[in-house]
Amino acid sequence: MKKSYNDKVAIITGGARGLGEAITEKFAQEGYNVIINYNNSEEKARKLKNKIENKYPVRATIIKADVSKEEEIISLLNQVKEEYKQIDCLINNAAIAIDTTLEDKTVDNFKKIIDINLIGTFITCKHIGTYMKEQGYGSIVNISSTNGIDSYYPYSMDYDASKSGVISLTHNFAIEYAPNVRVNCVAPGWIKTDMNKELSKEYIESECEHILLQRFSEPEEIADSVYFAATNTYLNDSILKIDGGVNK
Repeated sequence: MKKSYNDKVAIITGGARGLGEAITEKFAQEGYNVIINYNNSEEKARKLKNKIENKYPVRATIIKADVSKEEEIISLLNQVKEEYKQIDCLINNAAIAIDTTLEDKTVDNFKKIIDINLIGTFITCKHIGTYMKEQGYGSIVNISSTNGIDSYYPYSMDYDASKSGVISLTHNFAIEYAPNVRVNCVAPGWIKTDMNKELSKEYIESECEHILLQRFSEPEEIADSVYFAATNTYLNDSILKIDGGVNK
């Protein structure tokens, strides 16, 4: 087995694809052993594990778990405790969006988005955060969105509501776990990920007109911000809005 730079461990939910993949690789690059949580992206998780272990002197473990299922997160936590004996960082990245017109929105889909994006964040913060509090240290970064702050789109009102809730959870868990466990939030704007690959060229151009940097962010740029939030030892209860400067 390759020797790690150190014994630090980061759990990244939804860590196999999109922004999660960039976050996972960033932590591996910085010498963290990484737990790649996935639910439906097993092949991508395995490819990422192989890439990371071939590229960096760290360990990568893949664990299937639906973040909205409490028993599956408890199982994930127990597996990490058994294998690594510590957890330094938790990145709550797992999320879905089901963008439709209001007419096509359903209560079932609204609940599904809330279950994964908001309740999933609550479950992981509750169980993994409690473990961090017991071990006496740790850092949690929740991934919200500018959709939860000041960018409103009626076709994603369910997603927007879930991401606003993630910000509220961040404030409350920061209070609950202080002073030894820090809880922060990164709220990105538009990112070049698979979630946005179906957007038309015209729509992307119209959105970029409102961004001072006139472009969508690269996943790696957001991953850098997540790593900063996770490792800056005097940053707590903060919401980092990373959107290139939006002027609407």
